[in-house]
Amino acid sequence: MTTRQIRKKCQALVSALDLPRPFSIDAFVRQLSARRSRPIWIRTVPIGAAINACGLWIATESGDDIYVEEKTTRFHQDHIILHEIGHILCDHGITDQETQGALATLLPSISPEMISRLLARSNYTTEQEQEAELIATLIHTAAGMLTPSPSTGVRGELEAALGIRE
Repeated sequence: MTTRQIRKKCQALVSALDLPRPFSIDAFVRQLSARRSRPIWIRTVPIGAAINACGLWIATESGDDIYVEEKTTRFHQDHIILHEIGHILCDHGITDQETQGALATLLPSISPEMISRLLARSNYTTEQEQEAELIATLIHTAAGMLTPSPSTGVRGELEAALGIRE
């Protein structure tokens, strides 16, 4: 698929979402879970526990688990969650040789046969990773999360005077 086709596909997926207002990751996850009639659980893991990845999505028969690094900023965690949701929205499948290692590390009590999908976010070279990353960015943008809060006080007055903001 060309870059233009990927962007068009991802934009269509994000445009079809009814993002909660005000936007929050928790509200969005609850809403998406209800829409799919399938629970999504957000879990944290220590750095490096997810096979050198920042995030991980595991789909089982009972629901979806999204794992994010516990020792990173809230903004980064939110982006990781949105990236993994990108995989969910695209219905991506297994692409990685590291599946068995991740299962043994994160879910030693669950047999690999029970898990239908596992994706680790460690690079962006595959089309699936590019789609998931683009969806995360598009959701951030659509939700207005990337727009900085207006400055207040003297700084706000100076920005308004310089035409930086209205």
